[in-house]
Formats: sequence, structure tokens, C-alpha cells
Amino acid sequence: MAETRTPHTPPALGVAATLLVGTVALYIALVAFGNITDFGTNQQFVRHVLAMDTTFKDDDLMWRAITSQAVQDSAYVAIIVWETLAALVLIAATWLWTRRHPRARQLSTVGLSMLLLLFGAGFVAIGGEWFAMWQSKSWNGLDAATRVIVLTGVVLLATHLPGAAPEDN
Repeated sequence: MAETRTPHTPPALGVAATLLVGTVALYIALVAFGNITDFGTNQQFVRHVLAMDTTFKDDDLMWRAITSQAVQDSAYVAIIVWETLAALVLIAATWLWTRRHPRARQLSTVGLSMLLLLFGAGFVAIGGEWFAMWQSKSWNGLDAATRVIVLTGVVLLATHLPGAAPEDN
């Protein structure tokens, strides 16, 4: 027997997409909130990564180090602003998913792409490779960044599965 559904009953995949986008929205909102309310903890992380003071201190790499605390702190504030904007976009996207709005997928893609850029390009590529964060035993955020990339990537794929978004139905 064929499944019947009323226009007001979202498909299971749409519900899953809503919950997944909402989960990432909650996660990055809490990260941004934590960075704002406990500014000093991750400020030290960013300072150490950019200063490269816990790496192998190879002379061929140390020219990349940024030791100006003003520049380090500006980078950290930029990260927090980006996280906050991504959180707001994903919160709005979650709301659109709950309303079965046709722009839910589009806004989710924007917010999730923002996180992929921050954690992929920002933390893995720039922090991990350019500033040799992988060499640090105490200030290495590559595992955490990879977890966020995987979660975000899975959610992005799930939101793009056929039948997930309202315009697919």
C-alpha cells in the first residue's frame, strides 16, 4: 500500500534535516557563547597557535609566526564574529525547516558552508599547516576541528538528499 501524507505532514527526512541543522546551530551558538563569556580561554589558544611558540620552532617555519597580541586578538574576535553569524544563520535555517519553507535548504547550506570554511580553511589549513599547529602537543585543535567538519559535512549532505527539503515534495 502506498504511503499517503497530507501537505502538513513533513517527511521523515525533512524532520531529520531539521533536527540535524538545529543540532549544529545549537553547537555553534554554544561555542560562540562560550568564547564570548569565557573570552580568555580560547584567546590563549589563538595566541599560542599564531605565535607558534609550542611548535618545533624550525627556523624555516618560524617566520610565519604572528607575535603581535593585537593581531592575535583581532583574529580571535573575527573567529567569534564568524561563529556568531554562522549560528544566527543556522538558527534561522532551523526555523525555516520547522516551517517547511522552501529556502530552508539554501540557508542551511550558507550556514554550514560558513562552518566548513572556518574549521576547514581556518583551523585545519591555516592553523594546522601554515602555523604548524599539528606540531603542538598542548595547543592542537585539529581533532576538534575535524569532528566539526565531519558533523557539518554529514548535515550538509543530509539536507541535500532528495526528499529532505520542502521543494522536493
